[in-house]
Amino acid sequence: MIRHTVVFRLKHPAGSAAEQDILRTACELSALPGVERFECLRQVSAKNAFTFGLSMEFADAAAYQNYSDHPEHARFVQERWLPEVEEFLEMDYTPLS
Repeated sequence: MIRHTVVFRLKHPAGSAAEQDILRTACELSALPGVERFECLRQVSAKNAFTFGLSMEFADAAAYQNYSDHPEHARFVQERWLPEVEEFLEMDYTPLS
C-alpha cells in the first residue's frame, strides 16, 4: 500500500470562488482508477503555512504509477495545480510493517 499525500497553499484568496473551484476539481481525482480512501482536508495546525491537504491510498506502486500517468491527473497538474498552487509538499508513505 502507498499513501500519497500533499499539503498546499493556494494563490487564491481564502473563501473565494476560485479557491472552492480548484478544491472541487481536486476532489474529482478520487474517481480515477486505483484511488482508494481519498480525502480533501483543511490544515488547521499553526505550525506551518499550508492550508489544505489531499490524501489517498493505492494498493501498490503500479496503481500509484497508473494514477500519476493518467491523462486526467496530468491535465489537472498542468492546467490547475501549477498555475494555482503557491507552495506544496508531497509525501508518499508505505507501512513499516
